[in-house]
Amino acid sequence: MAGIGFEIRRILRRDSFLNLIEAYGLAGIISSGPWVLSVLGVMLIGIISFTLRVASTDVVQFLVSVTYLMAVSLTLSGLFQHVFTRWVADRLYAKRNDLILPNLMGVIWVTTLLSLGLGLLAMVLFFSGTSVLYRLLMLANFVVLCNLWPVTIFLSSMKSYRRIVVVFVLGYATAVVSAMTLARYGLEGLLGGLLLGHSLLFFSFFYTIIRQYPGNSLIRFDFARRKQIFPALIFTGLLFNAAVWADKFIFWFHPDTSQPIIASLRASVIYDLPIFLAYLSIIPGMAVFLVRMETDFAEAYERFYDAVREGDTLDRINGFRDRMVIVARNGIYEIFKVQGLTVILLFLWSEEILRAIGISPLYLPLFHIDLVSVSIQLLLLAIQNVLFYLDARGINLTLCTLFFSSNILFTLITIELGASFYGYGFAGATLVSALTGLWLLSRKFDKLEYQTFMLQGR
Repeated sequence: MAGIGFEIRRILRRDSFLNLIEAYGLAGIISSGPWVLSVLGVMLIGIISFTLRVASTDVVQFLVSVTYLMAVSLTLSGLFQHVFTRWVADRLYAKRNDLILPNLMGVIWVTTLLSLGLGLLAMVLFFSGTSVLYRLLMLANFVVLCNLWPVTIFLSSMKSYRRIVVVFVLGYATAVVSAMTLARYGLEGLLGGLLLGHSLLFFSFFYTIIRQYPGNSLIRFDFARRKQIFPALIFTGLLFNAAVWADKFIFWFHPDTSQPIIASLRASVIYDLPIFLAYLSIIPGMAVFLVRMETDFAEAYERFYDAVREGDTLDRINGFRDRMVIVARNGIYEIFKVQGLTVILLFLWSEEILRAIGISPLYLPLFHIDLVSVSIQLLLLAIQNVLFYLDARGINLTLCTLFFSSNILFTLITIELGASFYGYGFAGATLVSALTGLWLLSRKFDKLEYQTFMLQGR
């Protein structure tokens, strides 16, 4: 993340209110773009479709189809998310930038073949009774999304942030305009418009990567070498994304909370709308998260490990370690404050927000608990990010396993308890995982000097 971190620090050094807004706006778009803005774009297509008098059945089937595309593609791409990020960071540290583009091509080929194989299997098993065009569009959207998520890994390492912002705007504008233009063709037209928008995003970002990381060969698979990867990171990425979607899948396929929509795809009307709206609320917190991690904490981290590598005095090393702990604590506290204020404001205006977009006020209790849940999830994400900096792969894997298993268990329990408890399973899973993460992070900091010097001696 050195690229975006450098740009944010440069902007903040200008010390003006407009530059502060620019820095946080940039951080919000970069950190939220890959998935929160996807949700916003898809919801916007749905809302405009209703105003254009597109058949309500087509709009609902479109929204549910895209939700499944997002869920499965994000989970599948989790296999490469953290492990490839770490591989790229190691190559940049070793000044082997020439290996990055060929290996990204390798990841894209692996992802394409894997997503294409799984997509074709799903078309045969779960989409009987649908049109051939619908199946082909679902398959194409799935392959493009599975390739788009790994490419967005590079966003935070790029210095051409204005290009990134412009591409995001153009990509989602293209998706919305194309979907509206093709809406007269029904469900297939809406999916075709979305495919155009996400394809523009993918190829635009890929072109930007080619310009920044030119390579000497077309394709390589160095990232798959056992000595250059960390298996724990593969499972961490997979389990975290699976944990985020676990409660949604349970509600989608539990007979008491769902209904069939198209082919084998089901949806939970009572659960889906509030949770997806709640996810839009974390954009301010995500902006603060990226700014704090890539400015204050990154600088404190570098000072500590520079002191260790250069053989500084023990007192100074301890001082740098204490400073890093304080910065991490203050960063998490600031995320908590900003996201807490956002939640309070949305609590106050929640009834008006739901009414404005045509959702019944009966959803208010679930919307409120979802707002709290996604905010705690953001806190968990911040804790995990600090742990990634500290190379605590085992702790992160433990947290993801806890998050995944507790979300399944608590969600099943709350469904049995009745509608008034819906949403509390996800909230409980995020709370347990975040509190456990804070405890494990505190222990990691307590032993940091000892573990650092032991690793240096190996």
